[in-house]
Amino acid sequence: MRRLLITIQYDGTAYHGWQVQKNALSVQEVFQDAVEKVFLKRLDVHGCSRTDTGVHANMYCLTLDTDMDISDEGVIMALNTKLPDDIAVIDCKEVAPDFHPRYSCKSKEYVYKLYNAKRPNAFLSKYTLHYRRDIDEKYLDREAKAFIGTHDFSGFCSAKTDITDTVRNVYAFDVWREGDIVYFRVEADGFLYNMVRIMVGTLLFISEGKIKEGELADIIESKDRKRAGKTAKPQGLYLNRVIY
Repeated sequence: MRRLLITIQYDGTAYHGWQVQKNALSVQEVFQDAVEKVFLKRLDVHGCSRTDTGVHANMYCLTLDTDMDISDEGVIMALNTKLPDDIAVIDCKEVAPDFHPRYSCKSKEYVYKLYNAKRPNAFLSKYTLHYRRDIDEKYLDREAKAFIGTHDFSGFCSAKTDITDTVRNVYAFDVWREGDIVYFRVEADGFLYNMVRIMVGTLLFISEGKIKEGELADIIESKDRKRAGKTAKPQGLYLNRVIY
């Protein structure tokens, strides 16, 4: 039996996140349909993370076990012929039998893209948040450093979650601009439900003056969701990198 680590990319616009759901289409369901056609049985697929409805992935890692004698390149080519255009397999390799795409992960990196212009862009509406107000990205980059470190992020988590351990280690948070796109990039050992989107929404509150300069550290320490910003919309969020 071989354990394959498969890396995919996906446009999350049409899907209700990665995880299989009873009454909504998910990336995992569509991917397992393709796996069943290639491997001739419905194999269990284990993913590295859950993602929200409408969220994208530049790099998403998953594993499956098979006794089929097929090369790594053969797996990539075969799956891509069975998948829709908004899901693509970009890598495949054999890993140790005890490897787990979620629990073997050292950290994950998310990127949030914001289209900062007065007028909308029809080609970016599904892949960025359109934000019309002026943004000082250098100011937000300085303020975002308050997120770095080991903190209880219960104030940056959706109330829907049932997770009890809300402490996470944030290794980096950077904000920068390329033309009309402002990027928010955060790396951590794990993320809570909606955590990155709430972080971005809080930085936008800082940009708007609703949260004062230098106040973010106190908001994190308070663990009070009401003091943080709104949850930014999902279409600007990308699981960007998974580090093993």
